[in-house]
Amino acid sequence: MFNRIQCLRYVAACASISVLAGCGLVSSGGDEDEQKIVVGTTSAPSTLDPAASWDGSWELFRNIYQTLLSYPSGASEPEPDAAESCEFTDSSNRTYRCTLRDSMQFSNGDALDAKAVKHSIDRILKIDLAGGPAGLLGSLDKVETKGDRDVIFQLNKPDTTFPFVLATPAMSIVDPAEYPESALRKDGQVTGSGPYTLEAYEDGKEAALAKNPKYKGLADRKNSAVTIRYFQDSGKMFDALKKKQIDVILRGLAAKDVVELQGNAAQEDLQLVEGAGMEISYLVFNPKDPWARKPAVRKAIAQLIDRGAIANKIYKNTVEPLYSMVPRGLAGHTTGFFDSFGEPDVKKAADILTAAGITQKVPLILWYTTDRYGSATAPEFEEIKRQLNDSGLFDITIKGRPWKTYVEEYSQGEYPVFGRGWFPDFPDAENFIAPFVGEENALGTPYPAPEITGELLPESRKESDRGAVVKQFERAQEILVDDARLLPLWQGKQYVAASEEIAGAERALDPSTIMMMWELQRKTSW
Repeated sequence: MFNRIQCLRYVAACASISVLAGCGLVSSGGDEDEQKIVVGTTSAPSTLDPAASWDGSWELFRNIYQTLLSYPSGASEPEPDAAESCEFTDSSNRTYRCTLRDSMQFSNGDALDAKAVKHSIDRILKIDLAGGPAGLLGSLDKVETKGDRDVIFQLNKPDTTFPFVLATPAMSIVDPAEYPESALRKDGQVTGSGPYTLEAYEDGKEAALAKNPKYKGLADRKNSAVTIRYFQDSGKMFDALKKKQIDVILRGLAAKDVVELQGNAAQEDLQLVEGAGMEISYLVFNPKDPWARKPAVRKAIAQLIDRGAIANKIYKNTVEPLYSMVPRGLAGHTTGFFDSFGEPDVKKAADILTAAGITQKVPLILWYTTDRYGSATAPEFEEIKRQLNDSGLFDITIKGRPWKTYVEEYSQGEYPVFGRGWFPDFPDAENFIAPFVGEENALGTPYPAPEITGELLPESRKESDRGAVVKQFERAQEILVDDARLLPLWQGKQYVAASEEIAGAERALDPSTIMMMWELQRKTSW
């Protein structure tokens, strides 16, 4: 079984979670308006249709849609949610069966039955959007139903991680009457069965959530409604928190603001919650580009990148250098890029290029998103540009695009090199390797890696004891280092800032650091 415990540290008026009860963190009850929570984030959805998303849109999906399994507060493994029970029914881990809760409904009153679950999963594969979630279903052969409540997943190979896949918001259950079988929903509306309904939505601006009266599931909603406001500027978002225009900041908190809160959160009447460090940032090299396709170019960049400078200068040491696609803290983590390339070295990089017959400056455009990962992204890419150009070996240009345009264009192979961040779908080394390899993957850039996809991952999926598959993941990372198609940069932590009036932030992050909005509430007076 997976054995991953998410650690949280409460930084503000209370020293640790163990003393929260003594700090009076109890819902005030009373007027429903007082129980409305306003959350700020820089991570706006790219879509409202689960079949189109393998990205941060999941943050919204977790709260307005429902999955067969999900994570109750404090859990490190998924438990039945829309389902009453789920289990493998064979010894080979190839048949997985879920029984739905009785009398389930969507928010519009339509029945949520086994056929709706089958429709929801099948349409992901039929639509098969580039960079979409179909890549998560590589082990699925077919979905069958038995009666109104039983759904049977027949797998084409053993896969002990399949329950974790079903718990991702990509597998959200949708109403067959509202979501076409082989096309995305285009009317901008949402019909789900999650804890909240989407009452209003302005793309890139705001999402208004209200309690779903037809909801049946694990969530114990501690507020009456949530408004999510999407910011493009981290500084403006932090100012909004200080001015009490918002109650919570979920993603995009700038490093300088984290440092400020670490020093004097209580004086600001604010609190800072630190989640497990599972976020990673990395560069992707597009094999269609005449320069990025050259291994020598990629390895020269790997030899030059100074991760320590990025962590210190740009992120004020709120992140740490990462030398593997699998972050520290997970079984299978290595330091492969440091072992192979060591400290930044211009001469070694020049030798790599010269040995490949490359004697001119290498021209490359590095792309980043302007409104996804916070305001530090642009300075980070400026620093990468400086490091590479100062070597005299590269002529780097950097360009940015808003997230929705960015996703569409990198998925179509338009960017030679581009930056991505990754929060895990589930806390296992597999989820930091499998999504990025294969002909179809989360990045929209084909990466054939036959030993990884054909041998190492299938071997690891047979084993329920994840500590027993370290060798497979170590070998997979050796391959990733040798190819240098993906270049890890840093590993960060999930910081949530909130008004001191808000309780529940320390419980609100699931193992993939998605916020369960229903855990947020207002405190009583001290």
